[in-house]
Amino acid sequence: MTEFFRIDRPSFDPATGEVRFAYGLGDLGFTEILTLPQGADPAAAQSPAFAKLLDLTAFVLGVSYFKLRAPFRIEAPAIALSEAERVFVTDVYENGLGEFYARNNLARFGRLTLETPLDAEARKAAPTLPQRTLLPIGGGKDSLVSVDLLSHVGVEFTPFAVNPKGPIVTSVEAIGKAPLYVTRTLDPEMIRLGKEPGYYNGHVPSTAINSMIAALCAVLFGYDQIVLSNERSASEGNVVFDGRETNHQYSKSLGFELLIAGILADATGGALRYFSLLRPYSEARIASLFTQGGRFDRVFSSCNRNFRLNGNDGPLWCGECPKCHFVFLIFAPFMAKERLLSIFGKNLLDTLENERSFRELAGLAGQKPWECVGEILEAAACFYTLTRHADWHEDAVVRAIKPDLFAQYGEEKLQLAMAECLTDSHDHHIPPALAAKVAAYAV
Repeated sequence: MTEFFRIDRPSFDPATGEVRFAYGLGDLGFTEILTLPQGADPAAAQSPAFAKLLDLTAFVLGVSYFKLRAPFRIEAPAIALSEAERVFVTDVYENGLGEFYARNNLARFGRLTLETPLDAEARKAAPTLPQRTLLPIGGGKDSLVSVDLLSHVGVEFTPFAVNPKGPIVTSVEAIGKAPLYVTRTLDPEMIRLGKEPGYYNGHVPSTAINSMIAALCAVLFGYDQIVLSNERSASEGNVVFDGRETNHQYSKSLGFELLIAGILADATGGALRYFSLLRPYSEARIASLFTQGGRFDRVFSSCNRNFRLNGNDGPLWCGECPKCHFVFLIFAPFMAKERLLSIFGKNLLDTLENERSFRELAGLAGQKPWECVGEILEAAACFYTLTRHADWHEDAVVRAIKPDLFAQYGEEKLQLAMAECLTDSHDHHIPPALAAKVAAYAV
């Protein structure tokens, strides 16, 4: 019999806040547990909106178990989906796992079969949600810039995180607002099998996963909007595989944001909004905004190497990974050199061992790294700025890259690219009134 992935109906216990998700993969069974805060609105827990979000969350969390074998068929006989929801789930399992397929050389685009009953009721009744904002905090610069923007335009928010640790915890402490935390417990057998021969492992769309968990909390605890901190560069892919562009940051892209926003709106009768506050901005523009305040300098980190499942087990910045290199690069044009060196502990642009990594970021070698880094031309433009910057032009990596940078792009293209990086885009999904307030402040 052909192998398939099975998704069972999830269950929620309001008394304990425990949500259980059951999955099957051949003769293997898995159970994942979410532990939500107690004190949820009992009526909300019984609402059609919450039931629908619970079902959709089961599909999205399921990618972690599906990828062990990546079969061609997905079955959920007890969960009905509307036509739009089928499109959404298929997108999560195709494009959301695009990097996983590319790096494991698995052709799945357009080949997956999703078998579920049809839900003829495309839009559920709207629960009553107070005008409050749930703000996911990732511990990096982006969500902390959102903190600053929302604070200055007078939007009240609650920090949110799944399995908070390391920089997330220290950032929330610095924010000074009571957070809403969720514990996600993966089935340990899935983790074990992912390291065994005959099973696949790889990247999953974590932003999609955390967004669905945030949506559950928004309905249970009364928030009418989830505000993400994804910038415009998240829409740029890495490589073309199996006839389609694959993107490490797909679930942070504008295309996915619009898709999931529509799904969440339908599930809640239009009561729940979902958008990214930083979508108009490049990474360089976000870096320039971050430099305007200093209260998060010692608590934030975007380094994944020192930010593992068991917490932050080393310095906030390893100084060796592409993420460290990219963040250092985009801060350098805007931040005083002494301040930047104090954050990272060393000058990453004056260490020739880092040259290859910086070349990949700027499109001068290899491919764009499988990391949450900005656009290639944006990195090149930041390097161009540094070649003309009194603090940085003599550093080893800047000097080594300069000739090839100029030869490949030319000064005029690099100048225009830097200007474009600092020009806000109108391609976003922010409610107009809020967008106008933020634009008036973020100058």
